[in-house]
Amino acid sequence: MAQATLLLPARTRLVGQVLPPDIAKALGRADRAEGEAGERAQLRRQFRLVPDHWPVAALTRQRDARDAAGATWLRADPARVSPDMTGARMLAYGEALALTDDDTTQLLPALKPLFGDAGMLLDAPDPSRWYLRLPLDAKLPAFAPASEVLGDDLFAHLPEGDAGRRWRALLSEAQVLLHNHPWNAQRAALGKPPVNSLWFWGGGVLPDAVSTGFRQVKGNDVLLQSLAQVAGVEATHANGEGGVDALIDLRHLRNLDLLCTDALRPLLDALRKRELDALNLDFEDGALFSLRRDQRWRLWRGALQRLETARPDHVPA
Repeated sequence: MAQATLLLPARTRLVGQVLPPDIAKALGRADRAEGEAGERAQLRRQFRLVPDHWPVAALTRQRDARDAAGATWLRADPARVSPDMTGARMLAYGEALALTDDDTTQLLPALKPLFGDAGMLLDAPDPSRWYLRLPLDAKLPAFAPASEVLGDDLFAHLPEGDAGRRWRALLSEAQVLLHNHPWNAQRAALGKPPVNSLWFWGGGVLPDAVSTGFRQVKGNDVLLQSLAQVAGVEATHANGEGGVDALIDLRHLRNLDLLCTDALRPLLDALRKRELDALNLDFEDGALFSLRRDQRWRLWRGALQRLETARPDHVPA
């Protein structure tokens, strides 16, 4: 059965209130459900990992370097923090710092001995994603994803207790090394943000298997591409050609009119022409819509004027 599934942002993030009449009618007649909210839950609805865990560092490492097997991996992403009255706030990390190979060439040698003495190898196959390689049996505390820490007090998200003590100490030492590094002074002179911290997150080992029901995954998100690669599915960039049985990442959209005009209307037309058997919408807030051609006979259902007013037909267990 030919299907297309759209990964979409939370409904509250789409600018625009009233749905166009044709889209409102189709969504009003669609099957609706409610799933768990959040990026992780959204992706886990589309990919199955064995064993059932969520090792972001190992998955993206496999995409970046194809050497993730046989080790435990932890992201140690470069970050910019700024002190305030209560602690230190993370202002940017990873790709937002626009790092180059020159940055990693200058900064990593100062950090490698710190982690090497702790039995870890630090490297950066991509300037925006730094990794720590640990033994396969390494035990890690729970780390907060960098996206959850962004804009917040760094220290409120550090791992706690005895398990986290080692990592709190490593972070403090890394911050001192980066703060004193002359390369950051050169970046500042060029108007670039300093790299004055790291953030540890995403730890784990590569899954034994990743599976999905899609034959094509379309999007620029690194984690999405990593999951597709490990699952053995063709992954294309967002400006590539679409296809049936496709998972299409549109979480970057913020305009409701653009979503309706450029995505929903052409796909609904494909549904009417029997080029698609089903169209599924998966919103990051957990709202789920499933559209099929035979739903046109649900004449008793009224149009859905606003996305945020949709209620599920049922709530999955």
